[in-house]
Amino acid sequence: MSETPLGYADFFGKVLAEVASTIDSRAEELNTSTSYTAKLLSKGPERTAKKMGEEAVELAIALVGQDKEEVAGETADLLYHLLVALRSRGVSLEEVANVLAERQGISGLVEKASRPTDGG
Repeated sequence: MSETPLGYADFFGKVLAEVASTIDSRAEELNTSTSYTAKLLSKGPERTAKKMGEEAVELAIALVGQDKEEVAGETADLLYHLLVALRSRGVSLEEVANVLAERQGISGLVEKASRPTDGG
């Protein structure tokens, strides 16, 4: 495990807010000939989820064997595609933040054990 802390989230949050705002703008304009975001969104949740999954795999590979810059780049790709997928499904960042806030301070093991099982 690395000794490097995650650091302060203020700048990170500001950048995420700007990216989210851009995604919202592209969704409203929906100009698929000039916007990659609009093109992804026009293909619906299945396509945005598939692309997000591809980016998650690329990040997992980078985490295991690539340098910090590659990890940061793949993380940025995943976060962007996650935001696009959330927009595609109509899930707001406020909804996600509310869930995170509710879970804050609860042991991850306790929280996970409290979830309903899927029967499998």
